[in-house]
Amino acid sequence: MGSFKTSVFILVLPLLEGALSNSLIRLNNNGYEGIVIAIDPNVPEDETLIQQIKDMVTQASPFLFEATEKRFYFKNVAILIPEKWKKKPEYVRPKLETYKNADVLVAEPNPPGNDDPYTEQMGTCGEKGERIYFTPEFIAGKKLHQYGRKERVFVHEWAHLRWGVFNEYNNEQKFYLSKGKREAVRCSATITGKTVVQVCQGGSCITRRCKIDQVTGLYEKGCEFIPADKQKEKASIMFAQNVDSVVAFCSEKNHNKEAPNQQNQKCNLRSIWEVIRDSEDFKTTTPMTTQPPKPTFSLLQITQRIVCLVLDKSGSMTLGDRLKRLNQAGKLFLLQTVEQGSWVGMVTFDNAAQVQSALIQINSGTDRNALTKRLPTAAAGGTSICTGLRSAFTVIRKKYPTDGAEIVLLTDGEDNTISVCFNEVKQSGAIIHTVALGPSAAKELEELSKMTGGLQTYASDQAQNNGLIDAFGALSSGNGAVSQRSIQLESRGWTLQNTQWINGTVIVDSTVGNDTLFLITWTVQPPQIRLWDPSGKLQNGFLVDTHSRMAYLQIPGTAKVGVWNYSLQASSQTLTLTVTSRASSATLPPVTVTSKMNKDTGKFPSPMVVYAKIHQGSLPILGASVTALIESENGNTVTLELLDNGAGADATKDDGIYSRYFTAYDTNGRYSVKVRALGGVQTARRRPMPQQNGARYIPGWIENGEVKWNPARREVNEDGLQGKKVCFSRTASGGSFVASNVPKAPIPDRFPPCQITDLKAKIQGESLINLTWTAPGDDYDHGRAYKYIIGISTNILDLRDKFNESVQVNTTDLIPQEASAKEVFVFKPESIAFENGTDLYIAVQAVDKVNLMSEISNIARVSLFIPAQTPPETPSPSLPCPDINVNSTIPGIHILKIMWKWLGELQLSVALG
Repeated sequence: MGSFKTSVFILVLPLLEGALSNSLIRLNNNGYEGIVIAIDPNVPEDETLIQQIKDMVTQASPFLFEATEKRFYFKNVAILIPEKWKKKPEYVRPKLETYKNADVLVAEPNPPGNDDPYTEQMGTCGEKGERIYFTPEFIAGKKLHQYGRKERVFVHEWAHLRWGVFNEYNNEQKFYLSKGKREAVRCSATITGKTVVQVCQGGSCITRRCKIDQVTGLYEKGCEFIPADKQKEKASIMFAQNVDSVVAFCSEKNHNKEAPNQQNQKCNLRSIWEVIRDSEDFKTTTPMTTQPPKPTFSLLQITQRIVCLVLDKSGSMTLGDRLKRLNQAGKLFLLQTVEQGSWVGMVTFDNAAQVQSALIQINSGTDRNALTKRLPTAAAGGTSICTGLRSAFTVIRKKYPTDGAEIVLLTDGEDNTISVCFNEVKQSGAIIHTVALGPSAAKELEELSKMTGGLQTYASDQAQNNGLIDAFGALSSGNGAVSQRSIQLESRGWTLQNTQWINGTVIVDSTVGNDTLFLITWTVQPPQIRLWDPSGKLQNGFLVDTHSRMAYLQIPGTAKVGVWNYSLQASSQTLTLTVTSRASSATLPPVTVTSKMNKDTGKFPSPMVVYAKIHQGSLPILGASVTALIESENGNTVTLELLDNGAGADATKDDGIYSRYFTAYDTNGRYSVKVRALGGVQTARRRPMPQQNGARYIPGWIENGEVKWNPARREVNEDGLQGKKVCFSRTASGGSFVASNVPKAPIPDRFPPCQITDLKAKIQGESLINLTWTAPGDDYDHGRAYKYIIGISTNILDLRDKFNESVQVNTTDLIPQEASAKEVFVFKPESIAFENGTDLYIAVQAVDKVNLMSEISNIARVSLFIPAQTPPETPSPSLPCPDINVNSTIPGIHILKIMWKWLGELQLSVALG
């Protein structure tokens, strides 16, 4: 096999691009332990960065403690240091800590200039986030004016990460009408400040009062609310973390339920503190009576990857060609997946364990080929998993400590004694990835992955699903650079009847192409193989391994960009095709697809959620065709189209994270997950927008009564990413989950429609209301709901808490569409006086054919604004710090205009609330 191609990865690109987290955080006596903060390998060596991280956490801990009413603090933190940084005696080898499970990533901005701190959140209100992102410039305290002090921002992001709360500001809509008055979107509503706009022309800028849009009644575009520097209000950290007086989260006592922000939309108008109070963290703690200790830190430096394969060769491995399939998957891992420079050993086991290979460093194709020859060729005996694990520990310890080493454990057999080595596994510090093969693999197997942070996968005996190869192909390093990672472009299988040809295509896009491998497997005899590159040239040189029933071809150099065509011919057997590649360049991030389920276990009738993240660098890929294939132990496969539409299971529209509910349980036991993603002419990278789940970018601040402006966010130049459109093909393993409580067929309908989360309302004409939302389904986001119930009220809490008693709109003519379709409904409010200054609140509930009801939707609002019939007035002079109260009524504004004309340059203080 050709040798792995090494390269220096010089692009400023987070190593964790695409990764999905599996946090090690635990709460112990009010203190958070196991926090992992990782410095990306592409960050230039700078020892001061380590101290700056320590300072941030140390200062954030007492701030968090007071903000949570003396309930939580930061107890200990591990800082992951890149391998290429200088070695120091105080830097020790990590155990379970990896870049993949890091809670905070410190990476160079990508694209440059984008220093927004933010937290990736995939789930709904109250669900933990994935990861916090900071840049070195932010950690160094160089973004103080833009975001505020870093320890305060850290607590803001921690609330996103740990408790699943959302922001209380809104970059898209900064003001709203309430009872005819203009209000800034903020929490609490007693935060005071100035409403001003900066107007620049010819290099000169002035600050003036905001004009009123006579159509909407709101302020003009570009108007900003700048909080006053002197405040009495203490809340809320999720709105203005930069204000010195703000030291708490909004509670039900001061929460602004009317503000159109994410927290209200996603958390059913609940305050931040109410969501925190409902968390497991809160329920398992009581307030402390003493001050907490300062955080402690451990400095961990990444080292070379150490992997030991622990492979079952018991008698049951002879069933269903399992041993042959193990050889195929093992060879893919050894020849292609495992990274250059890694140390790899091998152990096989039945009743006893046998060392097939001590640790060998992968430096060449010769090393890889030598290991493939050690894969097991015969199977017999029983199953003793702990014996295999102990032997692997011995193999590793002959050269290295087991801390941070990885074990890939494959078994198809039952073993009731597996739990006897759980303590040894915990104490070893090793990470164990488990591969369950077939329906009888030990039921406790996944516990080994869960306790060590490893990947858990399942492969059925349906060879055409290619599950075993997918499982081994997913085992790229948790600490390897993106440019070194093996990327799966294709994974398909067919069971052929008679003599027939299978024709297909694989896209090699410009972001991949190095070390490209085409792998074909069969079950009876070698097929005819034809492969043409994008220029139409026939590719020869497939290496045929008749013993393992596989053939493979590595494309020399960098594979040509474009569509590769293949044709396979065989008779009455099963074929599979797998194509893998690596990044084409050290300066261009590859398109990556990573997938996961929201939980490791699913209990009927609770739905599961499948996620797929598709990004290129930090740019989300939009418009891709994304499909999840979920296979049960029965061998049945369900196909789900995943969506990035901000509805149903999808938390945020157009963020490159595609998702969907899974409800099609058919049996108890393991389910495997695979995702296929295709990019075509409608697929595009999106210019990064201000992060929805990050600390508020401060447009300006007040100093000595005068507004000081920050520069606007830097525009992103996409020229270095070779245009906006991208065509690609990818497949990725989403691991596995275990289902329980599934009743016998026929499965009863226990799934209601999903909650509508994107309801929007606007005034149409003088008195009509236009509603839009994404249609839910009969079962969550699948199928078609039976009917809608629309309730309206002039009291937002009455609508939320007493929806059934609200005024209901006539929906006789409103027939639900298929899930994910756009619904539009226009109605005239009746039975409610809808006049100037009226605020009307609207919510929708979906009902299915067996009368199961969804949760009440997010609450949309409209405010009727009828502009005063006054003649146009001469513009008043620009004032640097004008007096303008955002909750003033239209007559008040008219009076103020007269006052401004009369008083001239007189400056008045501003008070909101």
